[in-house]
Amino acid sequence: MERPLRDVPAGAADLVGALSAALDGTGPAVRCLDTTPREGLAHVPSDVAVVVRTSGSTGRPRDVMLTAAALRASADATAERLHGPGSWLLALPVHHVAGLQVVVRALLAGAPPRVLADGPFRAATFAAAARAATAGPGPHYTSLVPTQLVRVLDDPGATAAARAFDAILVGGAACPPPLLARARAAGLRVVTTYGMTETCGGCVYDGRPLAGVRVAVDAEQRISLSGPVLAAGYLHRPDLDAATFTTSGDERWLRTADRGRVDDGVLHVLGRLDDVLVTGGVKVDPHAVEDVVAALPGVREVCVVGVPDQHWGQAVVALVVTQDGTPPPLTTLRTAVAAALGPASAPRQVVVVDALPLRGPGKPDRRAAARVALERTAVHPPGSP
Repeated sequence: MERPLRDVPAGAADLVGALSAALDGTGPAVRCLDTTPREGLAHVPSDVAVVVRTSGSTGRPRDVMLTAAALRASADATAERLHGPGSWLLALPVHHVAGLQVVVRALLAGAPPRVLADGPFRAATFAAAARAATAGPGPHYTSLVPTQLVRVLDDPGATAAARAFDAILVGGAACPPPLLARARAAGLRVVTTYGMTETCGGCVYDGRPLAGVRVAVDAEQRISLSGPVLAAGYLHRPDLDAATFTTSGDERWLRTADRGRVDDGVLHVLGRLDDVLVTGGVKVDPHAVEDVVAALPGVREVCVVGVPDQHWGQAVVALVVTQDGTPPPLTTLRTAVAAALGPASAPRQVVVVDALPLRGPGKPDRRAAARVALERTAVHPPGSP
């Protein structure tokens, strides 16, 4: 059996009513788009409530089908892990799963979320909205990406307002350990999340799976996930379904593109399988390099990429956002990385940027970052003199 699929604009006001009806089955399934919604109705399986369009790292659109049962399972498990159902401040775009799930959790808790004003994320705007959102009975929650958290921590007023939240979920991209430590030292109740659109958003909190979620890591360190939060599949893409979802016994699994390890029941995400750089024949983990560089004085954000180099194959380059626009000394940076990870991992150049290129709600766009690095560095691409 099928049900209609309705496209709605990427605004919380347009989404709330349509989403409520989609979840309880009284209305069509919804797809929230940041482009002009299509005229007319498509159709999806009858248990699908929401379709989320995601480009992923390849840039090719994929429509992920999420059932009402999976969305409820995710929201219920989140409430169980935190402090029970509560009120939510929406600070993320609703056409991405992290923002969508804020709306779902709020609706299932009994009230729509309070919504941050449209436009670029501003610490002062967040502070005002946070104070209003936490004025009533709690518990109070919000969800941010690491870039937003940096801006909150850089503003004393926003930091003070953020302390009123019982939990601040931080996901969409890896949260560097120095940023996490800084947030907790400032009194923010930060919870790191790991997940993706195909798992209804975050399904592993502070390294531990939510209720019903299982994590497995194979010999090549690929992370697989199972549980009631898994998507039904991709709209009209059986080829992607076959490549992404597997069944073992009676259990359905999602094969992610991420690397990880599990220590004492805690998942440590190591980055994407295809993020690994090879320089001079040596494999370099850019995420490990980022952790070292992020701990250096004055560094606010960092993205490490490889650019073509005729001598090394790939040259390791660090794009950094600093407090005052001054790059950390290259010698200091290389020494710190070499001491922690070995000389091959030490970036050969550092590039200061005003902001890291992003995709989605806050993931570093490594392809765009590599283009910036190539334009701004003096490495030796193949074929150069």
